[in-house]
Amino acid sequence: MPFGRWNEERWRFFAACRRSTRWRKAIDQVILTLALISAKATTPLTAPIEAAPAATPPSVAPSVAPAVSTALVAFSGGQDSTVCLAWALDRFERVETVGFDYGQRHRIELDARPIIRERLAGLRPDWRDRLGPDHLIAMPELARISETALTRDAEIVMTAAGLPSTFVPGRNLLFLTYAAAIAYRRGLGALVGGMCETDYSGYPDCRNDTLQTLAQAISLGMDRPIAIATPLMYLDKAATWALAHELGGAALIDLIVEDTHTCYLGDRSRRHSWGYGCGTCPACELRASGWERWHSGAVKS
Repeated sequence: MPFGRWNEERWRFFAACRRSTRWRKAIDQVILTLALISAKATTPLTAPIEAAPAATPPSVAPSVAPAVSTALVAFSGGQDSTVCLAWALDRFERVETVGFDYGQRHRIELDARPIIRERLAGLRPDWRDRLGPDHLIAMPELARISETALTRDAEIVMTAAGLPSTFVPGRNLLFLTYAAAIAYRRGLGALVGGMCETDYSGYPDCRNDTLQTLAQAISLGMDRPIAIATPLMYLDKAATWALAHELGGAALIDLIVEDTHTCYLGDRSRRHSWGYGCGTCPACELRASGWERWHSGAVKS
């Protein structure tokens, strides 16, 4: 069965196994390896594995075949992508990051990115050694063509389609396609994203089936295996806080609380126990409820 069509029960079995600290890395490696095997089944490895120079801009870097030990993290400056960056730094030998300026209402998240990168690098010497260049892609047309509460000063409501008005159609599909183009030029073997279909707003481009089907399409279109790894896919927000603590202890928790940005309204004026935000938008509510459940002991680190 193709990797992207595994059913939900199998993925939830893997997610249950990942809750054990003892087995989490092994399960993650199995999932990533299966993704690459699936990609290789349709796109043969056509060039020798070698690393692109870390300081070379993506526009001029040589096109090399990807190595499974390298990754590009879709890094927004929010809680989930920060946990994913820590997760990648804990597992891959070389990690780069990419962010997207698409006219988001909470553009303040982009200002947090360099601060978070620097603080993450300071948590562990091996993380500093593994963290490579950052890339920022301007996508102003996405805001122009999407009439959403995430790209307009509009009320956040539930639409007739059954989705919140913060849904930006095609956003993650475009993000990961652009990221794959950078990964292709930089010789990076995996794309890492914080998409999740447990505690989430119902966005269809966050679902595992969507993302693994996209990985197949990207690998076919580039004639090269590129995996999409989503370590938070079946973790709720409480488990995401627990994973952050497992990866970086109290120091990483403090970094997430103080420096990451989640609030859809871009509010940094109000400090809560879980971080900054309006406290009432869907993103703030998910982050706050996860914090409370983690602190109550519902999920162990």
